[in-house]
Amino acid sequence: MQHETTLHCRDETTLQRLDEAITDARAWKRETLSPEAWLVPFPQACVAELDAVVQFLRHFPQPVAHLTPGAFTLTACASVMAQVQVRMCSQAGFAVVDRVPVKRYSVTENRAIGWLLASLLGQVVAQKWDGTLLYDVKDSGHPLDYGVRRSVTNLEQPFHTDGGWLGLPPSAIGLLCLQTAQEGGLSRLVSLCTVHNELRRRHPDLLARLYRPFWWDRQAEHAPDDRRVSRHPVYQYNGHTLMARYYEDYMHNGSRLAGEELDTVGTAALAAMRAVLEAPENWVEFRAELGQLQYINNRQFAHARTAFSDASGVRLQRHMLRLWNRDEGTASLEG
Repeated sequence: MQHETTLHCRDETTLQRLDEAITDARAWKRETLSPEAWLVPFPQACVAELDAVVQFLRHFPQPVAHLTPGAFTLTACASVMAQVQVRMCSQAGFAVVDRVPVKRYSVTENRAIGWLLASLLGQVVAQKWDGTLLYDVKDSGHPLDYGVRRSVTNLEQPFHTDGGWLGLPPSAIGLLCLQTAQEGGLSRLVSLCTVHNELRRRHPDLLARLYRPFWWDRQAEHAPDDRRVSRHPVYQYNGHTLMARYYEDYMHNGSRLAGEELDTVGTAALAAMRAVLEAPENWVEFRAELGQLQYINNRQFAHARTAFSDASGVRLQRHMLRLWNRDEGTASLEG
């Protein structure tokens, strides 16, 4: 029986505030981080385990959501994902597994592989109100509009965390690269612990505002007759763990949908946070290569993507398979 690792990055909503600087490895800047800090090799033993999984599924097809790591021998893969967990929770805050040989498998088989690797980190949860568990990040051709996320366009995505409107945002997000873009689509990562430190040093009054609630656009991911907004702070602290959620567009949209003008201090606090986030010395950038699996601590680190263009042909579209993990609650979107 294969033993599963669990992502131990739990947080609770409280009214406490972190008043000390964060000095451990999570509070990095570009000059203090190198690719060695986030790259995790994917040894041949892992490939052999995935080959065995795929061979089984070719003879005995079954829905991806019915697959469990315990049904297969995934000892080497579990060791790799345990390294991913450590890097997410107590080191760089993200990891890039390098790499799964996705070209030797079909899209369906790669979806099963992504699901199993994600499941080694704990519960995989829905990303949409309809229960979607595996989310395809690629250009749908639809223009950006209410209910159309930037993730299904080729537009630049500013720094953000996923699911910030949720009561229980995913604790970790995975992105398995099934196809790269012809141009662009670079990944950027920033530590929200570093951002907290900088705001505490430069703008402590504005940091305090980020601990108070903002309206959030729920992105139409709810029942038709449900409220279109929720209310959450950017930063929360439970006396042990700092938790952050951030997507400035969703907060400005949330205020409009709630029919309330965002307060002056809140506007200034978000602008100050954006300035720190976007300062080049605070983030790293890299190209997600074919077969690489990114995993990000979604409660302490934000990510972004540059705009991209695809080569002609459906098979040449930039395609990332996204997975969300969260151990609290159920596997439904709202937990």
